[in-house]
Amino acid sequence: MKRAVKKIIDGDTFIVNRRIGDTNRVRLAGVNALERGRPGGSEATSRLRGMIGGKTVTIVPQGKSYGRVVADVRHKRKLVNKMLR
Repeated sequence: MKRAVKKIIDGDTFIVNRRIGDTNRVRLAGVNALERGRPGGSEATSRLRGMIGGKTVTIVPQGKSYGRVVADVRHKRKLVNKMLR
């Protein structure tokens, strides 16, 4: 499913413009980036923002965790999850 990225939360979580089921929060499957406020967290957030911020991505849900969809995410046919590992 295609969705526009509305806001980057941190280096592995973002919000999309339309819900996927009961949420619009997406976490990248297999990626564990540093959280904002931690050393390196701002850089991780900026990197994800540069890759997909404001862009349309393809989301392939893999499950749910803490109220977020956990998914493989592609932009221009490139797997964002893989580029961040």
